[in-house]
Amino acid sequence: MGRKRPGKAAPNEVPDAGTGPVPGRHEIDTGTCELLPDQYSSTGWLLKINGVHSSHIDLANPRELDFEYMRWIAAVVESRFPEETRLRALHLGGGACSLARYFAAVYPEARQVVVELDGKLAELVRGWFDLPRAPLMRLRVGEAREVTESLSEDSRDVLIRDVFAGDKTPLPLTSAEFLVHAKKVLAADGLYVVNCGDSPDLRMARREAATIAAAFSHTAIVADPAMLKGRRYGNIIIAGSDVPFAQDASLPRRLLGGALPAQLWDDKLVRSFAGSSKVIHDAEAPRTVRPA
Repeated sequence: MGRKRPGKAAPNEVPDAGTGPVPGRHEIDTGTCELLPDQYSSTGWLLKINGVHSSHIDLANPRELDFEYMRWIAAVVESRFPEETRLRALHLGGGACSLARYFAAVYPEARQVVVELDGKLAELVRGWFDLPRAPLMRLRVGEAREVTESLSEDSRDVLIRDVFAGDKTPLPLTSAEFLVHAKKVLAADGLYVVNCGDSPDLRMARREAATIAAAFSHTAIVADPAMLKGRRYGNIIIAGSDVPFAQDASLPRRLLGGALPAQLWDDKLVRSFAGSSKVIHDAEAPRTVRPA
């Protein structure tokens, strides 16, 4: 049976209006952003949002991912879907669209939607960088949960959540109720991947792991050993699916490469890590909180 294709463009889709990178500080809807040339690469650019490093793009090489956690997400996705897949991806959280641009290079037939709350930021990013045009990649302005709830069932193969308000993901994007909508959007063999930022106590990561484990039959975690041992603040990638993750050694080997080697935890380790942590519910995640 053929898979459903994503629907027509939403009226709040950001149109193409290329101007090229404009370095400096810029006002956006949620504060300020700053675009800086990469001092180590003549074609690289670093985007900071409200003083926090958000994204990096190499205009000459879309397959260059400077942020380690993005490399980990890419590795997990590529372990599931071969390059000939007409990948249908939904990105919650836009930034500079680094991952969407990467997947467009790896999966030439991909159809992607990137959701960004900040309309001015989305407009700037679309103008600055060499992003694939619609229908290959659509940049949609909206609140991540609202957009997810509006999408058709079985319309995406991958849903990647990388949304932060300051240093935390808004709770409405972490709850069991949100995952009900996320699962409806995903195909039966679909992949749900989140970037969880947490402090050394790992309390939120454990609760996110518990919530994702309650929603999906199979889970995985990717992070560097220091983070998993609670030695620092950082990123933990948590993935869920209703079909098993790849069991061969290629994914663990790939994750051990790079400047920051990472470990891959299987479903048993993820559920042990979650332990007795409580599943997150909407009752503690008021919808009035909106991501930045």
